[in-house]
Amino acid sequence: MEFKALLFDLDGTLLDTAPDFISALNTQLKLHDRPPMPATAIRSCVTHGSLGIIQAGFGITPDDLAFDAIRKEYLDLYLNNIADKTCLFDGLQAVLDTCLIRQIPWGIVTNKPWKFTQPVLEKLGLIKIAATIICPDHVKQPKPDPEAMFAACKELSILPSDCLYVGDHRRDIEAGRAAGMRTVAAGWGYIDAGEHVEDWGADHIVEHSSDLYNLIFNHQ
Repeated sequence: MEFKALLFDLDGTLLDTAPDFISALNTQLKLHDRPPMPATAIRSCVTHGSLGIIQAGFGITPDDLAFDAIRKEYLDLYLNNIADKTCLFDGLQAVLDTCLIRQIPWGIVTNKPWKFTQPVLEKLGLIKIAATIICPDHVKQPKPDPEAMFAACKELSILPSDCLYVGDHRRDIEAGRAAGMRTVAAGWGYIDAGEHVEDWGADHIVEHSSDLYNLIFNHQ
């Protein structure tokens, strides 16, 4: 597969961050004398960020008067233990290593705020080798708007049509397609029950992270 740059969504695509989200929520639930939630139940909420996690954990919506305080407490707990259990998904270290060997720039386009993206990438030693990192803080409109995709391309001085974008949510594929990139749906990610990845319109679907290498490097 010919491409000049490889871009990833972060949570659920490049990194398995769910274990730290799970730990933070169950720590918080204990502080509020609530029983812990099963890891699988929390994991399915991660794609919706802290809003979805708080709604699932406490059964409240953003309209609830207590929501903002509980969300802040949760995010503080997460930040204090960020990247304790987070790691690259299986097989993706080989993808990044091969990009470096072949001098193919790789980067991240995420809806995760910089406040949380920076420390997790620093702890994993990825921040210095990523060629571009675009967070919502860097654009006016986050994904599914393509603005962040164009911003990454501008930093890389590479046309969108020469980029391959990998993501685990419909918004990732929509943003990539709107920018004119080729897209890969990460079937290994944090995908809602009832979501059908094949409906997203991605150019490729990869069910297991360990198979991404073969798709992009062994089919030249």
